[in-house]
Amino acid sequence: MIEATGIGYRVEKATLVAGVNLRVQPGEFLVVVGPNGAGKTTLLRLLAGDLRPSEGQVRVNGEQLDRYTYDDLALQRSVFIQQMERDIPFTVEAVVAMGRHPHRRDPDNSSAADEEAVAKALARTETSHLAGRVFATLSRGEQTRVTLARVFAQDTPLLLLDEPTTSLDVGHEERITAELRSLAARDRAVLAVLHDLNAAARHATRVVVIANGALCADGTPSEVFNDNLLSKVYDQPIRVVKHPFRDCPLVLVDDRWRETRPVVAPESKAR
Repeated sequence: MIEATGIGYRVEKATLVAGVNLRVQPGEFLVVVGPNGAGKTTLLRLLAGDLRPSEGQVRVNGEQLDRYTYDDLALQRSVFIQQMERDIPFTVEAVVAMGRHPHRRDPDNSSAADEEAVAKALARTETSHLAGRVFATLSRGEQTRVTLARVFAQDTPLLLLDEPTTSLDVGHEERITAELRSLAARDRAVLAVLHDLNAAARHATRVVVIANGALCADGTPSEVFNDNLLSKVYDQPIRVVKHPFRDCPLVLVDDRWRETRPVVAPESKAR
C-alpha cells in the first residue's frame, strides 16, 4: 500500500530521518515507536506527503507520491496529526462529515453513503452522543476521538496516525487501538506512531523501532521488544516479560538500579 525507499530528511545540517526503507501492506497494523526526537513524526509526515524527502522516494499504491494531486491523494490516505485546530466552531457531526469531502467528486457516492459513513465513524469512536455538540466545547480527549472519527469517515485504504491515543483515558486508548487493529484486518494498511509500548505489544501486527532518525528494528512485537534493545534505545533499564494473560510481551521499567546508586547530597551554599 505504501513503500518508502531510502528516504531521508535534513534541515540545514541536522539529519532528522536517514535512509529509511519501509513497506506497509494491506492487513497490517504497523506501530512506530521510539524516544522523543527520534524522527517518528517527521517520518510520518514524509509518508503522508506533507514533507518532501531530501533523498529517496515514497510510493502509494505503486505510484510515486509527488505525482498525486491533493484530491487524489485524499482518496488514498487519511492522516491524523496532533497539531489539530481545537477552536473549531462547528458541530461534531459537521467536523466528521468533513472527512467525506474527497468523495464528493465520485459519481457513485451519495448523501446516504456519506451519512452512513459518518454514523459508523461516530460509533467506532464512541462519539455518537456528541454529534450535536460544538467541537470547541469538548474536552481534549473527546476532540481527539472526534478527529479520529473524521479520519475513519474518510474511508481510505491507508491510515497514517501520529500519536492518536495520547489524550485518551485508559479505556478509550484500549478500544481505539483495538479498532485500529480491526480496521487493518479489513484489508486496510494502518501505520500509527505510539508512545505506549504495551499498547503496541497488544495490538500491532508489526512494530518498527526508530532512533536518531534511523530504523533499528522491524518485526512482530515478540521479535522486536527485548530488554537489550529497548534499554539502549530509551536509555532506561527495561525488562520484557511474558504477559500474564495475553499472548504478547509485557514491557516494564526496571528502576531497581536506583537502589544501588549512591545518593549525593547537594553541596551546601557558602554563607
